Amino acid sequence: MKITILGAGPAGLYAALLLKKNDPRAEIRVIERNPADATYGWGVVFSDRTLAAFQEADYTSYKAISESFVIWDTIAVRYRETEIRCGGHVIAGIARKRLLGILQERCHELGVALEFEREINDLADLGEYDLLIGADGVNGLTRRTYEQALGPKIEPGRAKFVWFGSDLLLDCFTFLFRESEHGLFQVHAYPFTGDRSTFIVECTEETWRRAGLDQASEEESIAYCERLFAPDLRGARLLSNRSLWVSFQTLRTARWHVGNVVLLGDAVHTAHFSIGSGTKLAMEDAIALANALSQYPDRYPDLERALSEYELQRKPVVETLQAAAHESRVYFETLSRYLDLEPVPFTFNLLTRSGRVTYDDLRLRDPRFGELVDRWYRYYESLRTYKRGATWQMYQRVAASPALNPVKLAELGIINRIAITPEILTGSPDGRGVPGDADHWNAVNGDYNN
Repeated sequence: MKITILGAGPAGLYAALLLKKNDPRAEIRVIERNPADATYGWGVVFSDRTLAAFQEADYTSYKAISESFVIWDTIAVRYRETEIRCGGHVIAGIARKRLLGILQERCHELGVALEFEREINDLADLGEYDLLIGADGVNGLTRRTYEQALGPKIEPGRAKFVWFGSDLLLDCFTFLFRESEHGLFQVHAYPFTGDRSTFIVECTEETWRRAGLDQASEEESIAYCERLFAPDLRGARLLSNRSLWVSFQTLRTARWHVGNVVLLGDAVHTAHFSIGSGTKLAMEDAIALANALSQYPDRYPDLERALSEYELQRKPVVETLQAAAHESRVYFETLSRYLDLEPVPFTFNLLTRSGRVTYDDLRLRDPRFGELVDRWYRYYESLRTYKRGATWQMYQRVAASPALNPVKLAELGIINRIAITPEILTGSPDGRGVPGDADHWNAVNGDYNN
């Protein structure tokens, strides 16, 4: 079996090592246009569930990757000079360059041929292969060559973002929000080594243009963002690595394979960075593809079946995540709608923005945060219902059940949300607890309206 993989990012390298591990007889080569030590971007993140999948797929690379992790379980939100934290979100970060180095080394151990600094402008230049795997990114040649058969659709986002690094020391994933005279800016920041963090700055296109960032150089963009987020950076620097302002592109593809050509990772789908890592999705694609192909260990007379099984398994999973990512992306693109919220409800709204995390999830992950939300809501409803006498300090210690919060109905203020229908309206004619109607009650007991 001769397999050619176009693209030596995490998707292509992980697919190569898994396929070679499953079938040592396979001839596998990976072709990459950039040098072996080149990488664009900073850190990547993985959830605890993804780490379990890595461990099962290839323990050797998993062990090397996990030994390089920075792990945290808290999300911090800094808004209106207030920081609120919520625990229970287990995430691991690693430098993208370190991840690529580990995967390259594992490919060498298994006998995968890696060809760097080789530009491919026509797939015909690849020579013969039994299977071509396109792992060449969102603008890759593989998908563009088979565009008509694969049916890709790209939806551009309405916000602008830039991917910086920083020597800021963070202990968890952190959201930052700052307003300038030009508009609102937000940051998605997280550590990936002991002394480096990813620092993604995002804003609307209108704010971006008003700030003159559409005309700014990399150095000018860094200077602007360092001034704006100076209270959060605390003297730390922002670092650039071809850090240019772009709009996020959501890629969806109708078909993931055609003939003996298959796509994975950003070549076939993307999901907004606010919901998870594209690297995570790409490496999970590689696992699913390797598992599907391992069912046919010879020259794959059933190659179409294997590729179809891969697509049928992964596509629904990715589409579900893309739906959540869409909600998250739109939330950040329209964040100004929520700026009248106080810090506690603002944080709760942020953490539940995609629909994947609910109130019950947050209470389970971090009971302290759940109680904070309950206390604030009781305070808010008491203030709205009675208009006087309620202060936030009154609700700092006790978190009442949501059912015991007051409610305002028109001009009527009710102390809690428990309603019981009067027995007179729900009499049981047979004595078994089954409610009867009003006519039966009138016939037995007289007209209760009188």
